[in-house]
Amino acid sequence: MSIPEPFTDLEIETADAGFYENYSVPIALISKGIMVALVLWALVFPANANSTLGSWNGMILEVFNSFYVVIVGLFVVFLVIVAALPSTGKRVMGTPGEKPEFSNFSWFSMMFGAGLGVGLMVFATAEPLGLWGSNPEVVAGAVAGNDPDSIQSAYRYTFLHYGFHAWAIYVVTGLSLAYYAYTRDMPLTIRAALTPLFGRLMNGFLGHVVDVLGVVATILGVSVTIGFGVSQFIDGLYAITGMEWIMDFGGEVPTPSKVGLIAGLVVIMGLSIISAVSGVGRGVKYLSNLNLVLSIILLGTFVIFGSFVFAMTTYGTALVDYLLHFLSLSFGAYGPLSTEAFATALPAEAQAHADALIGGATNAWGSFDGFKSGLEGAAAELDEATLAAAYAAGEQGRQFGWQSGWTTFYWAWWIAFSPFVGLFLARISKGRSVREFILGCVFAPALVCFAWMTVLGGTAIDLELAGAAEGAIIGASNTNKLFVTLSYMIDGGLLSMLNVMCVILIMTFLVTSADSGILVMNTIMSGGSQETGVKHRIIWGVILTAVIGALILAAGENNPMNALRNAMIIGALPFTMVMGLMMVSLTKALYRDGQRDKHAESSTQAAE
Repeated sequence: MSIPEPFTDLEIETADAGFYENYSVPIALISKGIMVALVLWALVFPANANSTLGSWNGMILEVFNSFYVVIVGLFVVFLVIVAALPSTGKRVMGTPGEKPEFSNFSWFSMMFGAGLGVGLMVFATAEPLGLWGSNPEVVAGAVAGNDPDSIQSAYRYTFLHYGFHAWAIYVVTGLSLAYYAYTRDMPLTIRAALTPLFGRLMNGFLGHVVDVLGVVATILGVSVTIGFGVSQFIDGLYAITGMEWIMDFGGEVPTPSKVGLIAGLVVIMGLSIISAVSGVGRGVKYLSNLNLVLSIILLGTFVIFGSFVFAMTTYGTALVDYLLHFLSLSFGAYGPLSTEAFATALPAEAQAHADALIGGATNAWGSFDGFKSGLEGAAAELDEATLAAAYAAGEQGRQFGWQSGWTTFYWAWWIAFSPFVGLFLARISKGRSVREFILGCVFAPALVCFAWMTVLGGTAIDLELAGAAEGAIIGASNTNKLFVTLSYMIDGGLLSMLNVMCVILIMTFLVTSADSGILVMNTIMSGGSQETGVKHRIIWGVILTAVIGALILAAGENNPMNALRNAMIIGALPFTMVMGLMMVSLTKALYRDGQRDKHAESSTQAAE
């Protein structure tokens, strides 16, 4: 029995003339309306926007934390199976015999720059150091934070957050889009990935909703990336120039001020808009190649002057440890601990004080000593053994708080970023096989990320262990840890030169991420068109700038990234559900295409 041909008649109505010529008016207007409303809310009612976004974020994490963790684990398993099966892995995304558009070097550099460039510059030192002080093993009391014994678990979770799982999120979206675009000649847009499940429904309102969710997630994911990157850009400028007006000296350590952040944002986004106008074939390609060259120079500096032996030893042991714990890391999800469950687990003499004990016992960022010192009244008079048992009873709550604050934040960030990176990966991967796409976009960049985390982060940890930094790197803000590490590693003219190079690298990574995001948003709104209008790239560049700036201004003084983070996690949830449907849809498409191939072969043999 023959298999019916797949649905490919995807029609996205676009305007024939006027301002929105060749654009889908509903997608553009709904997307703009949501973003303009968010900007106005943050500017007119900043305190309300900040508190409401925080409250919504807390509620979402309580309900959907396990969902985020488990579905990302399923993404990895799904891609491993697709790559391993001969019938699916060998399929070429394009016409038979078609060659890839870009060389391997340009392909990898664009993939790397768009996917994790800014994240690596900010977190290559900050992530291992942060997890060295706080990770699930530390939260459980198995090891002490900032101790030699906690290095292994620190890198286990560093590799989790920047490894195969992160890139699998991007590739689920990218593979879905590329497969339909290049094997079925369908538009390169989000809704195309759901046509095997919903068919003609994707031509109407449901398709508009899917594309709008992709645009909103892209804007919020790119916004968080640019927010962190601009903060590090300002830290770098201060390290070079000493300009005090761009910094806030009111806290324990200097951090970029809101004035500095807005000034840096305007500069970066202005350059991004100029680059986006030039298109992917010129601006993004050349900047991506420059990024990769400068990245190699920075990595080489750490290899020569940093703790390379310590880093490579850590790389090997951490990779083995990460793989041994892979399944538990992928599917070990925690839910919030209720007061009732906490009280039930308490010793009898402590049950009357459950309300006073639960806050400190479930605080993932505290310690047992901090828990004891924070108690008041009758609860503070309980004996040591009872307090230890109470603290142990709160471990599930601490693990949930840690996981939702670290791992789930990253999964939401990568998911919000995935329409942008996934569609961008699809645009540059025509002519490559499914297996090549998965191996090239999941495993190769992950191994490079591991090297960055161990070489840069390992050097910072080694400087702290040796006592050379005396806590200065640990105490620095996340976006300043790279520059503080460099200052303890080298000095003189070489330090000044590297600081300048790092600022240039951060700037080019930011410009690459932002202009790629602008191009991707316009591709979605134009129904998958590879060529989009210059004026619309400029408009969406301005909107992106306004979203980031408004949410930075709305956030509290102590953490200007809070509102951006909360908005991103909220915006990522609906697209997470879309990605789950993408995975099911691609499974169906690959299976049915395999059945069609077998039927065609049988018919050919019968005819012969």
